[in-house]
Amino acid sequence: MIKVEGLTKRYGDFTAIEDLSFCVEKGEIVGFLGPNGAGKTTTMRIVTGFLASTDGTVTVSGYDIFEKPIEAKKRIGYLPEQPPLYYDMTVAGYLKFVAKIRGVPRSGRAEAIDRVVERCGLKNARKTIIGKLSKGYKQRVGLAQAMIHEPDVLILDEPTIGLDPKQIIEIRELVKALAGEQTIILSTHILPEVMMICQRCLIIDRGRIVADDSLEALTAQESLESVFLKLTTEDVQ
Repeated sequence: MIKVEGLTKRYGDFTAIEDLSFCVEKGEIVGFLGPNGAGKTTTMRIVTGFLASTDGTVTVSGYDIFEKPIEAKKRIGYLPEQPPLYYDMTVAGYLKFVAKIRGVPRSGRAEAIDRVVERCGLKNARKTIIGKLSKGYKQRVGLAQAMIHEPDVLILDEPTIGLDPKQIIEIRELVKALAGEQTIILSTHILPEVMMICQRCLIIDRGRIVADDSLEALTAQESLESVFLKLTTEDVQ
């Protein structure tokens, strides 16, 4: 479903990520875990086509993100760290706008909006101006816009950052409910997020993947907490 080979991004003399290669199969929820500054967001931006790479290839549902970007992006739903919201629009108006630009047929837009509103717990907020919503509800709207065109792949970059404990639990439950329906990459620096939601974990440090396996296998080899603690401790030092 997602295939990344030899992905590298350089900014002058600085290498943000180097020679990343991994695959994500259909229906998997994969955690992309690493300390702040490890290269997670850079990777997600390249995979979604928002940023060009220096080297390497990315294919989504068989389409090269650089050679056939339109076809690849049709199959991606993206929730960046800062949701792309228009604060002066109502939730329903915004979702209608996103459905239109995402190519959802006119005849199916109302149904698509109803589906994501129900799935993301936004029924009581349909007519609310987005700017008046809490941060947790804004995040729900961000997730709804990523899902409205029923993409093959969901890319979620730090989906619970800045939320209160109750909102974090709600967003985690929303993501877990999508297991098996869509292929999901969840980028985060929060270890419990991966352990509670994901089936597999990619650990990135200083622009390189240092581990890639199921949570069970990583735990059997060495405590996942120990691996991540070692990385974050080295990062602080």
